[in-house]
Amino acid sequence: MTIGSKVYILSIKIKRPGVCQRYPARREPADCPGSPKPGLILLKEGVIMKLTVKECITVALFTALMVAGAYLRIPFPLLPVTLQTFICALSGLVLGARLGALSMTVYMCLGLAGLPIFASGGGPASVFEKSFGFIIGFIAGAYVIGRISARFEKPTPVNNLKALLPGLISIYIPGIVHMLLIMRIYLGNKQAGLLVVLSGNLPYFIKDVFLFVIIAFSGASLLPVVRKALYNKAS
Repeated sequence: MTIGSKVYILSIKIKRPGVCQRYPARREPADCPGSPKPGLILLKEGVIMKLTVKECITVALFTALMVAGAYLRIPFPLLPVTLQTFICALSGLVLGARLGALSMTVYMCLGLAGLPIFASGGGPASVFEKSFGFIIGFIAGAYVIGRISARFEKPTPVNNLKALLPGLISIYIPGIVHMLLIMRIYLGNKQAGLLVVLSGNLPYFIKDVFLFVIIAFSGASLLPVVRKALYNKAS
């Protein structure tokens, strides 16, 4: 990628999986407090992100789940429920901050490249959709959930909620801000104020809080099983 007179290179190299020094059961040292962070190395002319083969597969898996989640809807009183917020939360809890955010970033980039994987389609023009801010929020939400959950040794319901609720807020902040800007500047709706946008999204926020509570309690027993299946270690 060339920006100005400098050349930035993004490459993926294969590395052996590390072990968290503080919590040996953790498979991702980049999310372990007090451990070295070999996943992201800054160079003078570029950035190299080191991923294992298994990490590449799991990132691709959650990217594919996000694509499917854009089209799958669950009947819910008053509001339809899509699975994207659910999958975003799982990516942070299961993959951790670095890989969870990466899987959401890959999903966003594929959609912007033209693949019709967003709920509204795909392509660069998607940035002008009112809901695009939530796609950006998925990246922030997965990172926040993964970063906070890495601080806890066991995924208890309370610990899961401590990670999920800040992550949900991280999803909605970019979504609300982007929606407000699109409505007022791009669509020219000067009557669209912050209270109007907040009130319009409040039912969805309440629905997602309810969904995240379910994830927190079910994840207490399911997360160790999923992590063991993916990484051959329980956490």
